[in-house]
Amino acid sequence: MKLDNMFKKTRIVSRIQSHSAVRASRPEVPEGLLRKCNKCGAAIIAEDVKQGYYICPKCGGYFRVHAYRRIQMVIDEGTFEEWNQDLIGGNPVNYKGYPEKVQALQEKTGLKEAVVTGKGKINGRDTVIAVCDGRFLMASMGWAVGEKITRAVERATEEKLPIIIFACSGGARMQEGITSLMQMAKTSAALERHSKAGLLYVSVLTEPTTGGVTASFAMLGDIILAEPGALIGFAGPRVIEQTLRQKLPKGFQRAEFLVEHGFVDDIVRRENLKETLGKILEIHAVSWKTENRIRTDAAELHHADHPGSDSENLTNDKCDSDRGDSNPAGINPYLTAWDRVQISRKIDRPSGSDYIEALFTDFMEFHGDRNYGDDKAIIGGIAKFHGKPVTVIVQEKGTNTKENIAHNFGMPMPEGYRKALRLMKQAEKFQRPVICFVDTPGAFCGIEAEERGQGEAIARNLWELAGLKTPVLSIVTGEGGSGGALALAAGDQVWMLENSIYSILSPEGFASILWKDSTKAKEAAAVMKLTASDLYEKGIIEQVIPEPENLTPESMWQVAERLNDKICTFLQKYTSLSEEELLETRYARFRKF
Repeated sequence: MKLDNMFKKTRIVSRIQSHSAVRASRPEVPEGLLRKCNKCGAAIIAEDVKQGYYICPKCGGYFRVHAYRRIQMVIDEGTFEEWNQDLIGGNPVNYKGYPEKVQALQEKTGLKEAVVTGKGKINGRDTVIAVCDGRFLMASMGWAVGEKITRAVERATEEKLPIIIFACSGGARMQEGITSLMQMAKTSAALERHSKAGLLYVSVLTEPTTGGVTASFAMLGDIILAEPGALIGFAGPRVIEQTLRQKLPKGFQRAEFLVEHGFVDDIVRRENLKETLGKILEIHAVSWKTENRIRTDAAELHHADHPGSDSENLTNDKCDSDRGDSNPAGINPYLTAWDRVQISRKIDRPSGSDYIEALFTDFMEFHGDRNYGDDKAIIGGIAKFHGKPVTVIVQEKGTNTKENIAHNFGMPMPEGYRKALRLMKQAEKFQRPVICFVDTPGAFCGIEAEERGQGEAIARNLWELAGLKTPVLSIVTGEGGSGGALALAAGDQVWMLENSIYSILSPEGFASILWKDSTKAKEAAAVMKLTASDLYEKGIIEQVIPEPENLTPESMWQVAERLNDKICTFLQKYTSLSEEELLETRYARFRKF
């Protein structure tokens, strides 16, 4: 027995020595070098993550970013000036242990509160910025957070600067009771004043954005961006599951869910965020009104120094004058109305997105109606036309069956019209002209469209377009079907491509209703006077744009050249009008019908 115990002890010692030798031969991993991804569980090198925008190199998951690191990622080096760094709150409801908790977090994080505010430059352009830091009580919003954000917004308003707020929060701060709740109203009120001053607010939603922050400043941006996969919602998923006693669907309340349901303009990857914000700031830096004032002042100075000289090239617009292509006599006289109906419906005819690509640069699509959904039958956003900002809205059919289905064959739902209206009102605020490309068989006819108020949505567009304080140009490029087209075509001028149509309803529908025979669509087309030349003669539209014999995306450059020149002329004329002149001219146009 003693001999057996001795052999056992010998084996144990041998194993210990063997393991020690192996450990000694392995390279030591410095403390803090490796981290474990809390999403995929993989071991990752901390420095690689820091250099890679705090994104897991294995699964692509996003780690939360400290406020100062976030500022380093988006603000030009050496330009950040922090505001109200030492502002702290109290203990308004005398919550036990709260001051001690705050003090401990101050020592641990080096922050005085859960948000950092200040001013800096992004690609050389001044902006105010506020960044929430989740390390500090989950960036919950107490008095100090609300006060710092409000002061930042007020100073941005005073200095006429845009503001960008990076939201990351668990919501209102429970330990401060009703005082915390009041910060929702206070920050919202400050942002309303900033907006009335015509200034830009960009909200960036990160993981997580919930509770009172979601129900206040986070969702009030002129433009709302989100990081991929970010949790965004009013009530947290755990609360909802406990209340409903059911499992939530996959992806619920994630950024992608918010885009689909119309509440977020776009999802931007972290490595592209500075570039995206820079483009947004650039396109909002100058309005057409400012450009016109600069052009007028420059022209007057030039004329004073050089009497009788030509100053038309001061703006470098390269816009040619109207070449008279609006004369309907210049179009093909041998096609019947029914021929043009058929041509307007051709699947290989250029779609709305083709016109965006052909005529504009730097297009940035914005999604959603901020109410229900993002209708893919309408695409809209901001772009540049000859270097100046415009809002572009198109009805999109697609150019093949798969795309037709994805875009509902260009038949908008109520949320599509509400998205278009949201973008028009945004354009009005920033004094951007609106250019609409119309191509739809009509508004979608279905139960869900009626449930969500199709008629009200179209009526609201007509109401708002009548008083929109910025120029609106509408171009019918294919089918202009009934009120579904009119909702985007009640502007200052309406143009039509030579083989497009614009009518009270389809010829098939006309024949079915009036003659009880939809097979007489060809005869109906002739009676309805729906061609571009018919409508030009009646004074319903202002211009007819000639087309090549077979208009396709490959041949549309001929149309694009004509449109380019004519849009230039339109914008130069209508952006020079005062608001009163613009609205009176538009009303006179409607009144003559």
